[in-house]
Amino acid sequence: MKLFFASDIHGSFVAAQKAITAFEQSGAKYLILLGDILNHGPRNPLPEGYDPIKVAELLNQYAARITAVRGNCDSEVDQMLLDFPMMADYNLVMLADGRRLFLTHGHIYNADKHPQLMTGDVIVSGHTHIPVAERKADYFVFNPGSVAIPRNGLPASYGLLDGQNLSVVSFDHEVLAQTILN
Repeated sequence: MKLFFASDIHGSFVAAQKAITAFEQSGAKYLILLGDILNHGPRNPLPEGYDPIKVAELLNQYAARITAVRGNCDSEVDQMLLDFPMMADYNLVMLADGRRLFLTHGHIYNADKHPQLMTGDVIVSGHTHIPVAERKADYFVFNPGSVAIPRNGLPASYGLLDGQNLSVVSFDHEVLAQTILN
């Protein structure tokens, strides 16, 4: 099963459209949103095409295929616009091979502060806006970067889990980070 990961849309309709187009082209069955969906947050610049209502309307068309977690810029008011739950601080996804994906935004739980993981599990978070796909000790760390406000001079990006391949890809199809789950 192929999974598509997006984080830190921050209310940018332009970024949300790019993410949905890439999601549709990827052939992924599910879209996993890692928080900071509608609000840009007080520490971030206003992203291009800031229109949280349009972002909500676009994402709601995919509600049955979305699993989401709450980011530090998300609130109960945001949830009122969305047709899928997004207020949980984390979520767990079980893969067919028994591996678990611990989904979180990254402001509470992250690569260095997380619940106990089993060998081969993956902690998946956004928040830093910096792409990561790597093994760390007995588990994997994955961050798809940011759809709307990338950092460190990197391009906007999303993540894919395709079989055992975990990758972060720019919207220009450049692989920014990847690892094999083994």
